[in-house]
Amino acid sequence: MPFSDTTPEAREVQFRIYRAMSGEQRLLLAYEMSMFARELARARIISDHPEWDEALVNRELLRIAFLPDPLPPGFR
Repeated sequence: MPFSDTTPEAREVQFRIYRAMSGEQRLLLAYEMSMFARELARARIISDHPEWDEALVNRELLRIAFLPDPLPPGFR
């Protein structure tokens, strides 16, 4: 059973709100959540590797998004 910190009642309210939204509103919400997750990932990368320049940070963001494992050492 998956862990959730949301009560069933709160989840139902959340779903009711989502169902009342237009497709455009749901798409915008998904985009905003995606951008927020990306900024969190970026902040984590910068925190873990403060010596990396912007290009390396961007490359790591792409790797996280599309590859399951770290790149081999020669690809940095």
